[in-house]
Amino acid sequence: MSEQVLSKQTLSEKEAKLAQDLYTAYTTRKPLKEADYAGFADSEDAAYRVQRQLTADKNEAVGGYKVSLTSKQTQDMFDSDCPLYGAQVKSHFVKSPHDVKASDVMDPLAEVEMMFTAKEDLSASDSLEDLFHKTTVAPAVEVPDSRFSDWFPSLSKYMVMADAAVGGYVVYGEENDADRLFEKPEDLANVTCELFHDGKKLKDGQASEVLGNPLNSLQWLVKKLDEQGMPLKAGQRVSSGTFLLPESLTKGEWKATFDKGMGAVLLHVER
Repeated sequence: MSEQVLSKQTLSEKEAKLAQDLYTAYTTRKPLKEADYAGFADSEDAAYRVQRQLTADKNEAVGGYKVSLTSKQTQDMFDSDCPLYGAQVKSHFVKSPHDVKASDVMDPLAEVEMMFTAKEDLSASDSLEDLFHKTTVAPAVEVPDSRFSDWFPSLSKYMVMADAAVGGYVVYGEENDADRLFEKPEDLANVTCELFHDGKKLKDGQASEVLGNPLNSLQWLVKKLDEQGMPLKAGQRVSSGTFLLPESLTKGEWKATFDKGMGAVLLHVER
């Protein structure tokens, strides 16, 4: 379905109400209760319509996207058989090191991801090799955060979609051309990471958890956006999916280290 078709489809009264309330929660940091919105967005089309309205209400340029449900484990948790995406405003992609203030978040988690930035417009016909040459890569810690209370892992798939894929912030480290840091596209699947909180290692993970290779996640997104009439443009960033199950983002010092020359990401959390 193209963006043009979607734009002609006015939101139902319930969809408009959900979008409005999500925006209010986004600006006031006062969470919603999912039970109050049963049946407000009960299909993929409806959920993405709500998300587009929420994005428009933010009145800020889209800096890129986050991809969620990129492993069988997370898909099973949300009763899904494919990934989903959320548009992220430009100001919510931030460079490491970054201070996360209590006033900036509601109920955040920490996920370790690989972030891509398009060096030129990306196309649905791009192969993994094409995407490898057209992007930079960077280590990232995504901070998922929902406008609903008690959301993880009980929030329904369509509410996750409507809520911009529970997007919060993406904190990223040094960016490098993918084809300079790695020899071939397959090498991106072999990146491993370790996540630390206040110096204590919590867990480790591998990029292959992300649809076998984070480039597969990027390719899925490019094709999905193209179906909806929204090409991924030069300069836009993509947080491609977590290497490991998320941790609650509690107060203190957070660090994610990546091998293969990718570097580290640092967060200081004030909560």
